[in-house]
Amino acid sequence: MHRFKYKGRSLYCENVRVARIAKEVGTPLYIYSRNTLLDHYRKIEKALKGLSPLICFSVKSNSNLSVLKTLVKAGAGLDIVSGGELYRAKLVKTPPERIVYAGVGKKRDEIMDAIRYGILFFNIESQEELELVNQCARGMKKTVNVAIRINPDVDVSTHAYITTGMGQTKFGVDFKTAKNIFRSSWKYRNANIKGVHIHIGSQILSARPFRHAIKKVLGFVDENKISIEYLNVGGGLGIVYSFEKPQTAASFARKIAPIIKRSKLKLIFEPGRFISGNSGIMVTKVLYRKKNGRKNFIIVDSGMNDLIRPSLYRAYHTILPVTKPAGSLKKAKFDIVGPICESSDFLGKDRVLPVLKKGDLFAVMGAGAYSFAMSSNYNSRPRAAEVLVDGTRFAVVRKREAYKDLVRGESVRA
Repeated sequence: MHRFKYKGRSLYCENVRVARIAKEVGTPLYIYSRNTLLDHYRKIEKALKGLSPLICFSVKSNSNLSVLKTLVKAGAGLDIVSGGELYRAKLVKTPPERIVYAGVGKKRDEIMDAIRYGILFFNIESQEELELVNQCARGMKKTVNVAIRINPDVDVSTHAYITTGMGQTKFGVDFKTAKNIFRSSWKYRNANIKGVHIHIGSQILSARPFRHAIKKVLGFVDENKISIEYLNVGGGLGIVYSFEKPQTAASFARKIAPIIKRSKLKLIFEPGRFISGNSGIMVTKVLYRKKNGRKNFIIVDSGMNDLIRPSLYRAYHTILPVTKPAGSLKKAKFDIVGPICESSDFLGKDRVLPVLKKGDLFAVMGAGAYSFAMSSNYNSRPRAAEVLVDGTRFAVVRKREAYKDLVRGESVRA
């Protein structure tokens, strides 16, 4: 599942002691395992081999340049949702024919930049967006490929904030609007509608909602005799954070491959969390311990600005000591909280953990996706460093921010 394991009392990332990295780089700190990233990418590649898919890693899950380069070199494409993510894709020399561009709010300059780079597809989220893409392409004397993102109104058992395929969400178009777009496709002479796209949510543990959504969309395509070449099924495969039992890549493929084969459409898949989630951890240091008569608290040097998922989604991340205490393992129940001036600033509540002392380290597991990528400078806190481990070696792939980084671009007017 991942390459973070104890050897004796010490937690290792691949063949490097996590405590050694923390001592040299400082905390808070994100550590990524290069070979775990590749393991998970190859699991998907192997499982879907019979469909010859284009696998586009979801950049929003982890946009570190070294992470992206690792996957692009292995053959992955990229699923982007902003001009900034396109900029990153260019920096790591992603072939344009391996880039798909989603997102409900693409701006004119972002669209034109993507057209200039020659990306494979725009995933279109509204009729007005399609009109703008067509207009931009016409003005640039180009023709671009687009896929219509259809919202299949399929329920999934995940957090409401990461459910994207229900009718009340902002994503995609309903079937009626999609039908009108395809019927009037002749109007968009500079936008070839060559595919349909769905993305129903994130951290989905079963293939059932995927099958339901794919069948609904393919039924719509058949019923309306729509001629397309591509089916983009989005991403959303869940991972283990605590006691979940998610589907494997192989079991997912067994459930959806027969349906897609019958359609004879080319497959695009956009995994993010499945590849990067368990490939990373966040390391944090114990600053203080205290009791308030009701609870025991461990106050650490990272907070919701570094990892917002517990505060935003009440997401559960396993928390482990980087070095297990020697002797008998005395444990107690703690809230692990950070230094941010918000009551919602916590990494875990009511966790039974070894009694550590000031200066000891914790590892927050499953922090490779939607973790650093969602971090901020709230409370004027510099963002953490990022490290990539490869076997016995490690390298800082993003320097820790300094105070001067917090005010870059600001000016004092009095």
